[in-house]
Amino acid sequence: MRAFMAADSLCWRVGIFLLFALGALHLQFALAAEVPAVVPIPKGMVRVPAGVYRPLFRSTSEPREIPVPAFALEICPVTNAEFLEFVRTQPRWRRSQVKRLFADPNYLSAWANDLDPGPAAATNGPVTGVSWFSAKAYAVWRGRRLPSTAEWELAAAASTTRPDGEKDPAFRQQITKWHSLPSPERLPAVGGSPANFYGLQDLHGLVWEWVADFNTAMVTGDARGDTGLERQLFCGSGSQGARDVTDYAAFLRSGFRSSLKASYTVPNLGFRCAQDLSPTPHPTDVLNRPADAP
Repeated sequence: MRAFMAADSLCWRVGIFLLFALGALHLQFALAAEVPAVVPIPKGMVRVPAGVYRPLFRSTSEPREIPVPAFALEICPVTNAEFLEFVRTQPRWRRSQVKRLFADPNYLSAWANDLDPGPAAATNGPVTGVSWFSAKAYAVWRGRRLPSTAEWELAAAASTTRPDGEKDPAFRQQITKWHSLPSPERLPAVGGSPANFYGLQDLHGLVWEWVADFNTAMVTGDARGDTGLERQLFCGSGSQGARDVTDYAAFLRSGFRSSLKASYTVPNLGFRCAQDLSPTPHPTDVLNRPADAP
């Protein structure tokens, strides 16, 4: 009888132990599911912390502030050498083979040929003359993406000493001065400017840069064909209701972006890549593009 009671007590204890163990295991899995995995920051990129982007232009129905989750951004623009590696492995994006639907006739026009940037395009200089389609294809090839307007502007708002560089008159004057100067025929190497507050270089003073949603710069929806245009964002009333009427560089960026099409290539227009810091995809691919687009 005693042996039976001892065995029964042992079984009861084991049962209680297993119950607590299973409960702890369930709690561990639940907590792991609630905490999103963090993607390691690759070499050549830096983390830009979460912040708020305040659009220069907006319609009356759009928010004044756009929350921007933390993301990773390449320290410098993509170079000719890096883009050369891309076209070597992706022949469809070589100058002689790219479809005109995805790049205009001036695509990589500074290069000597398909696989040689040549003397006019230094290997360590920023690649330019690339279309939005080709920039996006390169980013996907690298396992990355193009930054959104909100992300790019948030990162570029930082001066060398503070994240809110718009409050630094010297910083704003420096940016405005660059916009008033012509681009040199042979662009200098990337990484020539001092790193900003986040450790990023060449966001100003080297080249313009593609963003994922460039075509929404001055419309209220996701495409140029949007019928809900806010007409006061254009022409003579363009500055009416703008966030900061003295931010001339921001006006220039918005105007430039709104004039582009995805197949356009420009001699001083390059790009850099971004990457999410959580597994959730970023909704930046908002362009109405051809069905067979990359």
